[in-house]
Amino acid sequence: MNKATLWSLRLGFSNKEVHKIESLGLEKFLENSFKSKVDTIIPAFLNDSPKSLEDLKKLRQNRKTISAEAIREMVKKENQVSQEMKVWWIEKMISDDFPLREKMTCFWHNHFVATFQKVKVNHWIFQHNQILREHAFGNFKTLTKKIVQSNAIVRYLDNVDNRRDKINENLSRELLELFTLGIGNYTENDIKNGAKGLAGLGPGENAAQYRKFIEDNETITYLGKKGTFKADALIDIIFEQKNAPYLITRKILKWFIYDNPPEDLVLYYGDYLREVDFEMQPLLKKIFIEEFSKNTGGSKIKDPLVFILQLKHELHIDTINTRLLNTFLKQQGMDLFGQPNVKGWNGGKEWLSSQIYVQRHNTADLLCNGKAISRFTFNNDDPLLSKNQNRVSKVSIDFDASGTNKTIIAELQDRLLFQMNEEMQVDFETVLKYDFNPKSEGAENAVLRLFNAMVKLPEFQLI
Repeated sequence: MNKATLWSLRLGFSNKEVHKIESLGLEKFLENSFKSKVDTIIPAFLNDSPKSLEDLKKLRQNRKTISAEAIREMVKKENQVSQEMKVWWIEKMISDDFPLREKMTCFWHNHFVATFQKVKVNHWIFQHNQILREHAFGNFKTLTKKIVQSNAIVRYLDNVDNRRDKINENLSRELLELFTLGIGNYTENDIKNGAKGLAGLGPGENAAQYRKFIEDNETITYLGKKGTFKADALIDIIFEQKNAPYLITRKILKWFIYDNPPEDLVLYYGDYLREVDFEMQPLLKKIFIEEFSKNTGGSKIKDPLVFILQLKHELHIDTINTRLLNTFLKQQGMDLFGQPNVKGWNGGKEWLSSQIYVQRHNTADLLCNGKAISRFTFNNDDPLLSKNQNRVSKVSIDFDASGTNKTIIAELQDRLLFQMNEEMQVDFETVLKYDFNPKSEGAENAVLRLFNAMVKLPEFQLI
């Protein structure tokens, strides 16, 4: 696979950035990505959703006086808003000129998990997503402080139930286990004492806030330090620990490059992250530039986003129903704002179960034949999906119309597959025969058949 193609897929969601990487060079491409702007406008689909604490209070009071049917309609409406938010995000991933910010936002989204199913307030979920986007390339410690004191996280991890007379340890535990240090680098007493420091931290207007009548001001010992600590102070202590950088560098390497990152790289990049005081931009730049020089193709299974958006780009599908893409992602186990648990999507081999592989085959068949993936292709819960199952899309494939069957096979292989052997070459030549005429009528259909055969291979599932 062409190196620029490989890194376009890794740093984005498709082959769209190949020419930018080739023309700008990776370093300039990264600089432009880091400078990308964040749109702070609240999307229109949230206009009627509750935003303030007063809105939520009125909503709770209103539910006491209306019928069960009216309550179901309210719940249905907010579920539909949640679906709109997923579609909005997918469209951002597709349309952004430098999608690395959205790729990194998605990484943080799967690190600091907060699902709509549990939080139930769309505006809080949107605020959470915006924090991740705004701080995508910023300081890890600063981002951790922002997220721990977000309304979505205190609701998702039950800190709304954490009070001095009834301690709830969920947020304290995940702050250490999943967000920062990892298992084995703290004690149960650290969890209990951290929970005391977080007691009383609950929803506020734009961020979580402490409530004095339920907060706990007891002197505690936390990771070897003694005092009265609140959220920011707890996180400062965490980031002083020896192992603070390694969990996140392991997850960065796994998200972008290796399903099983070498431990020496985890330590090497983790030590660098500590040197730069947990600033993510220099870490990302160092990782991407150094790993770009290596031959790492085939070290990672494509997640569903990369799989489907690469097909969309290669087939020049300009218009595609993003609701259907959302359904595809959910069926593939990558439900945005809806991870299965606080650990998020595991990725790796879980992206390629037998069921997922069959779904990818079926989707490739439909798209290569100009048929839209439809609401009947998958089980779905979005009532707004189109009912037109057989709608035909215009698809086309780029290939050298002055080439031969072998040069066209090599051209597609360079774009799609990280490796190829003699047996595969023979199979491809049975699809695109030796006497193939690229200028003949129907030549593109023959190349599309070759493309379809390639994207069904195990090698296409890897980057």
